Amino acid sequence: MIASRYGAPKIRPFFEKSAPTRNMDFHKDIVLYLEDISVSFDGFKAIDSLSLYVKKNELRCIIGPNGAGKTTMMDIVTGKTRPDNGSAWFGQNFNLLAHSEDEIARAGVGRKFQKPTVFENLTVFENLELAMDTDKRVFSTLLAHLNSSEIESIELVMEKINLSEQSKDFAGSLSHGQKQWLEIGMLLMQNAQLLLIDEPAAGMTHQEMDKTIELLQTLRKKHTIIVVEHDMDFVRSIESPVTVLHQGSILAEGDMKQIQNNPKVVEVYLGK
Repeated sequence: MIASRYGAPKIRPFFEKSAPTRNMDFHKDIVLYLEDISVSFDGFKAIDSLSLYVKKNELRCIIGPNGAGKTTMMDIVTGKTRPDNGSAWFGQNFNLLAHSEDEIARAGVGRKFQKPTVFENLTVFENLELAMDTDKRVFSTLLAHLNSSEIESIELVMEKINLSEQSKDFAGSLSHGQKQWLEIGMLLMQNAQLLLIDEPAAGMTHQEMDKTIELLQTLRKKHTIIVVEHDMDFVRSIESPVTVLHQGSILAEGDMKQIQNNPKVVEVYLGK
């Protein structure tokens, strides 16, 4: 059983791989439970007894120096890395450690990597169409035709990510920031409920950063978002709870003002 200050998720045997579901039970509004997670690589402890709880519709920023465990933490949530011990739950009834990467994605966990992974030879519209949460078997894909509702969904996402005017442009012609938005849009087309966004501000202009902050603030109304970022101005502008990782565990949590005034954080990360 998971002994948590937020209440334990409903436990299923580790080997039980139930079908992914979108009808998630977010007990006490907690979407993500990570409890006592540890993982080592060749003797190096990348994550050390990490416990993290993220609430529904929360926009949480994760910061920390290189090697703090930020990427490994996201790898565990998405099923890419299995921890040596600990528990990881998406809502009350989905054991992340008992499912594959594909099953976790279909259950509603989406990840945007630091380097955009869009299809550069396809248009913005086609990228979003390809990411749509539909039957991806070959035969179904070959015979697929968009209906009016699906077209409207794509158009709404393009409007949300500020790319309506670029609908017919090839993704390869977009700016770096626009590619970041497109990849976020692709997660929205997958109906992801928990979005893991890795360093969205990297390589962006100030104008693109402002639009990205506005986008994330809008998305949090219907999604839970974890942003891993190094740009402190970007994190400060988001005005969200901040978690500082150091040597694989949580060093501090709070708003940005509290984090900046925390002596331990100043010593190991922000610099004196």
